Amino acid sequence: MLALSEALALAEQQQLDLVEVSPTAVPPVCRIMDYGKFKYQQSKKLQEAKKKQVHVLLKEVKLRPKTDSHDLEFKINNVKRFLEEGNKAKITLVFRGREITHMDVGRAVIEKVAKELQDICVIENQPRVEGRNMYMIVAPKPKK
Repeated sequence: MLALSEALALAEQQQLDLVEVSPTAVPPVCRIMDYGKFKYQQSKKLQEAKKKQVHVLLKEVKLRPKTDSHDLEFKINNVKRFLEEGNKAKITLVFRGREITHMDVGRAVIEKVAKELQDICVIENQPRVEGRNMYMIVAPKPKK
């Protein structure tokens, strides 16, 4: 344990900085180091961490209860592509006019999509109705 004046003199002699590491400790803990170099290394570590981050996007596919089977397959292939890229997908079923009275038809369409995708995805949000839309969110299965 050194006195503050001795520690400052020692740091000055070595042409380094006296940095307080743990101010809450009794007595406070200080360290002699090149503070500029330390800050530079910290920023480099942050940049490396950002490079390794994965950005997950939420992609959306809109359907209707009367969507034809070929068009439905096309949309399902798009969702598969989104999931393979590592993104989440929101499958939205839009009801127009009097279609809202036939929720069972819409639920059957969404369940068909879920059945097609069950081997490559996890259903994050079960089919839910909000206003005139029914939606479901799927995410890619975690890799082992």
